[in-house]
Amino acid sequence: MTLPQRRGAAVQKRADELGLGRSRRTYAITSVVGSLGQLARRGLMLVLTLSLVALVCFRPPSVLLKGAVVTVLLLAAWGVGPAWRRVSADLQMNRCHLYPGGVVVTDLFGQVRDAVTWAEVSTLKRSYGAVLLTVINRVELTRHGAAPMALVALGAEPDLVKALQEQATRHGIPQRNVRFQVS
Repeated sequence: MTLPQRRGAAVQKRADELGLGRSRRTYAITSVVGSLGQLARRGLMLVLTLSLVALVCFRPPSVLLKGAVVTVLLLAAWGVGPAWRRVSADLQMNRCHLYPGGVVVTDLFGQVRDAVTWAEVSTLKRSYGAVLLTVINRVELTRHGAAPMALVALGAEPDLVKALQEQATRHGIPQRNVRFQVS
């Protein structure tokens, strides 16, 4: 059994223990560190793009060599995003597995981090806002008598947030939306 298969089996085992059901949808999530990494990557791409434009406009000595280096760095910074998405999906890293009966979340190493049934959830709280060209959505599932489960998804309207809100509505869980602003 390969590593992704073992990780998928561990997630399904935890879901079976809680009685969440068999059918699931899987969504990418991140953490605060992942969000900051995304901001750093986008900032690096912006600086490299501006450097490339400056090289074209001002034409310093050995502009071809400098332009080639900046272009390679820019392509590498751009390529990290799709490569990371592919690897993390294959290895079940930072994933939210949404079942009809609840949610199972994996960590950066693909291990089950937390799981909750919809019967345990008392409130769904969504916080969202933009920070330096990145829209961040934080969903907190408040539980009866336990620590809340927090999920972070990037993007303006991620599918995960919509799916969680639909499930919360279906199970009669109250929802709150909070918009934050960072200056």
